[in-house]
Amino acid sequence: MKIGVLALQGDFDAHRRRLEELGADVVLVKKAEQLDEIEGLVIPGGESGTFLKLLGEAGFEKLKQFVHAKPTFGTCAGAILLAAEVENPKQAGLGALDIRIRRNAYGRQIDSSIREGRFLAEKPGDSRIEMVFIRAPKIERVGPGVEVIATEGSDPVAVRQGRVMAATFHPELSDDTRVHQAFLDLCGADTPVRRL
Repeated sequence: MKIGVLALQGDFDAHRRRLEELGADVVLVKKAEQLDEIEGLVIPGGESGTFLKLLGEAGFEKLKQFVHAKPTFGTCAGAILLAAEVENPKQAGLGALDIRIRRNAYGRQIDSSIREGRFLAEKPGDSRIEMVFIRAPKIERVGPGVEVIATEGSDPVAVRQGRVMAATFHPELSDDTRVHQAFLDLCGADTPVRRL
């Protein structure tokens, strides 16, 4: 299975290492045409506005087509890009997830933290999971077709809709592999693609 990691900015290499550790063949995606070569895509953290500038109009449209057709997982800024609605400030999104997300909802870089949350996307057992939040966005609204797969307190912090996943935290920065494994499972699953 060939999985791409959007390698324009952010800690894309940490995602690459984690996915390779789990057995995926990983491509660092730096050009829009590389999207044709992969079965799934991870959009890492970084700065969502900068992603939009680096992608350009044609790259944004190509990425939009991809996320509506193939499995995609966005973390932090990647989650912002996948959302249907973005606040603080408003910005264009790819509209792949029926959520409203607020940028920098937990504060500035200095307010970053490591917390314990619950990973609900697995079979019964220990659902506790370490979550690294860095200038994290907050999911403020979850649409009816969206499944919450992780929480921190009462807040949804990871969601799934069809073959698209997003997390407001950075699973690539903890030793726990379950979130990335859930994405790889999603890539191989016979889950219908969500159409907007």
